[in-house]
Amino acid sequence: MQDQIGCFAVNLREDGVAIVTFSRPPVNAVSLSVYEDIGRLVTAIEGNDAVRAVVLTAPEESRAWCGGADLNDFVGMDTEKRKERYRFINEQLPGFYRLDRPVIAAINGHAIGIGMVWAGLADMRVAWDEAKFACPEIDYGLVGGGAGLFAMLKMPEAKMREILFTGSKFTARELEPTGYFNYVVPRAEVLPKALEMAAKIASKSLLSIRARKIAQVALEGRTWMEAYLDAQALSAELVASADSGEGVRAFLEGRAAEYRDR
Repeated sequence: MQDQIGCFAVNLREDGVAIVTFSRPPVNAVSLSVYEDIGRLVTAIEGNDAVRAVVLTAPEESRAWCGGADLNDFVGMDTEKRKERYRFINEQLPGFYRLDRPVIAAINGHAIGIGMVWAGLADMRVAWDEAKFACPEIDYGLVGGGAGLFAMLKMPEAKMREILFTGSKFTARELEPTGYFNYVVPRAEVLPKALEMAAKIASKSLLSIRARKIAQVALEGRTWMEAYLDAQALSAELVASADSGEGVRAFLEGRAAEYRDR
């Protein structure tokens, strides 16, 4: 079975593994419409008992697995519009986190900002060893919301703070010791490895698969979401600052930002 749900192409194999390909050229940036598509994707999967496991990937030609938030959405944004955007996002992301089928992120490209968070919301992660990961929100005068999630994933506090405070990029191989990934492999092996894992899961009872996922989410709790909401409140206030506007404009214009700390 093949289906298209917004920017997601869904290919359901006979073994119950759904290969979900996220395609929004050129860098798979996440706009509000993508969050809407995520919600629709979750609804479609949960309503289809033929789906037993999900592999989330990107086209080989894509410049990123997920290149972060679409900064075009932020041009001219004020605090209230930022909060409105968060309200919409918060109706979609928890649903993906609670999806009652296991999700394996086959990260065959770079994962930036929300891309790194989104990968973290998957149950398992297989990454290309040269893929780069970063949370660059601080470079745009904003606050990234991933700290609570990364803490829940038991990432080392020192490395987590380096990622969030510096906005620097790290390869999957450099981050491998943090335990963020299940496997770090050459690019050609990412999807096959993820599919191997998914096929093994799909061979189990669907009732057991669902129950295990629901129990896992309940065990982990919502600490990451509470921390994410705190970060969103801070970022909503920051978006109206001159430095935030400058950071976004500089990125879109391909130049170095000139911050004035206001």
